[in-house]
Amino acid sequence: MASIRITSYGTGHNDAPTAPDPVVVDTTALRNPPDDPAVRARLTQLTGRHADVAAYVLATPGAHDLIDNARRSIEQRIEGGEQRIDVHVHCYGGRHRSVAIAELLAVDLSVLDDYVHIHHRHIDQPILPARTTA
Repeated sequence: MASIRITSYGTGHNDAPTAPDPVVVDTTALRNPPDDPAVRARLTQLTGRHADVAAYVLATPGAHDLIDNARRSIEQRIEGGEQRIDVHVHCYGGRHRSVAIAELLAVDLSVLDDYVHIHHRHIDQPILPARTTA
């Protein structure tokens, strides 16, 4: 039985988790509630654990592919005999996209009969200011 440790975090906090050779899931291309004026007021103060935020993030084209690709990578490592698999799921702030995808990935993995532990490193941190692009 493998031990799967999923950590969601925000790269904007500059303290990414460390682990040898983690499966990395980059969610920065997915829709982000704080960046969308149509949902900003309603969803920004919630987190990716909230069903409305998760649905919003999952509605982004490619979101399900991210989860499927991560699951396949993890399954390959299990089949290869790895006993501990670290999975790092990141976005910018660590409250919305990374949390939603990490939670859904954990649900997907729960059917594997392996131990799945999830930790949201920045879920309770203040919302980061929007990034500016030059």
